[in-house]
Amino acid sequence: MSFAASIGVPAGVLFPESVVHSGLFGVLAAFVAINTLMYSALAVAKMLPKVYPGSWIGDRGRRAQTRSIHPTPSDQARADSQREAPRREARSR
Repeated sequence: MSFAASIGVPAGVLFPESVVHSGLFGVLAAFVAINTLMYSALAVAKMLPKVYPGSWIGDRGRRAQTRSIHPTPSDQARADSQREAPRREARSR
């Protein structure tokens, strides 16, 4: 048996009516309600996948070529063909 039931307090009545209807109690209830909504929204937001707004804009800010010292295979083939072009021209003369 709970403490409130053992002393004869009706279920759910913990404060006198004058306290429940006071302005300070209303402000506290509003704060608790807003706080509960905020924490609920944050909990739902953490469950959702992460959103990257930069991907909405497009690839306008990306470089056309990689600047890495390790070129990709397509860049390597392009560089090899550009190196071979002057040699072919010199041989044909």
